[in-house]
Amino acid sequence: MDVAVAGAGPTGLFMAVALARRGHRVTVVDRDAGPAPDGSWERRGVMQFHHPHGFRPQVCQALQAEMPEVLTALDGAGAERVVFRGGDGLPAPYAALRCRRALFEQVLRDFARAEPGVTIAQGHVDDVLREGDRAAGLRVDGRDVRAALVINASGRAGRIAAGLRAPAEGGDCGLAYVSRQYELLPGAERGPMNAPVGIIQTLTGYLIAIFLHDRGTFSALFIRPADDRRFGALRFPEVFQAAALAVPALAAWVSPDRSRPITPVLPGGRLYNTYRGQLDADGRVALPGLLHVGDAVCTTNPSAGRGIAVSLRQAVSLLGLLDEHPGDPSAVALAFDEWCLTTVRPWYEDHVYWDTDILRRWAGGDVDVTRRLPSDLIMEAAEKDPSLLRVVGPYMAMEALPSTLDEVEPQARALFASGWRPAPHPGPTRDELAATFPAIP
Repeated sequence: MDVAVAGAGPTGLFMAVALARRGHRVTVVDRDAGPAPDGSWERRGVMQFHHPHGFRPQVCQALQAEMPEVLTALDGAGAERVVFRGGDGLPAPYAALRCRRALFEQVLRDFARAEPGVTIAQGHVDDVLREGDRAAGLRVDGRDVRAALVINASGRAGRIAAGLRAPAEGGDCGLAYVSRQYELLPGAERGPMNAPVGIIQTLTGYLIAIFLHDRGTFSALFIRPADDRRFGALRFPEVFQAAALAVPALAAWVSPDRSRPITPVLPGGRLYNTYRGQLDADGRVALPGLLHVGDAVCTTNPSAGRGIAVSLRQAVSLLGLLDEHPGDPSAVALAFDEWCLTTVRPWYEDHVYWDTDILRRWAGGDVDVTRRLPSDLIMEAAEKDPSLLRVVGPYMAMEALPSTLDEVEPQARALFASGWRPAPHPGPTRDELAATFPAIP
């Protein structure tokens, strides 16, 4: 069968290779030409490309199942495998990866290019072709790419066949971030860490993080309310560096005697929590043979590093359904939509509630013990009361859905109702941090 895939990001390339290994002929279309001859890669249209990413164990699990050679290639390119503790406290069966997204995509793209049955073509997808009441391929820059099955993996900004699905739920999450990549100096030790990715801390009114990558590289990150215009100044290198040095956890990493910056400052906006299923507004499959996967279904605020893990989980499920229902794309769409409702949508809902509440607290509000706690507060309560980890651990590892937290939420809420609050991390408040910004002409 001929298959057309719109989008050569991680989800699209993963689907292409897996389908080719099932005997199909796959054409992947992306407007980006790939890395330049000197190895640089801007990744046109993918704002988040050079920002930090988390490659959770679910990513390695998917690759191990369909294309284990990619993991070997990532190892050779410098990616680091790190073993998380699973929900039972034992080492998880699959490792997570520490690497830059650019490295991850380049390895996967090179692998897909060499895969028999996969063709990667540069071009802009104008529309989905129709033949009768079925999808028949893609129109790319005015020419037709015929296919019996079309996969929309065009990502969060994709608009392919937008009128054939019910409108997306959700919208802007209210947060913005800014990051910069650094490289450890020869012989320099890593800074302090409180998580496998590096360090994550919530301070008064904002969040900071260090994400370890490959070959001694890392990203320093600020996340703050999008409407605090003062923090637009962080896009200037001297302001970003001054702000990072003002926060002890970041200063330990970005001090000039430990590391040097290797990228410009990278602003990140337009962060959305959205969910969109396979069906039209009437609950029907509008165009059999057209399937949507990855960020085209669900996007979440990237602060929890769930995006690629959720997308590749979708891809694995979709592949299984295509195997189960050969030649019946409507049955695949209906079954996949139901699977996403129960397995993907809960992560979207979790982030909407979490982000709304953290913005309220960052604006000066206290923990509201009159209603259900958001997930971040339940995780913080588990640091005080380790008995909660029996339930919280699997959720943090994405081994269990957010609804499983309902079992321990009353216990966590009672802890906050008693007056307990997590000890604040050392560092300035958001107002104090803004006051440190040097003047920019």
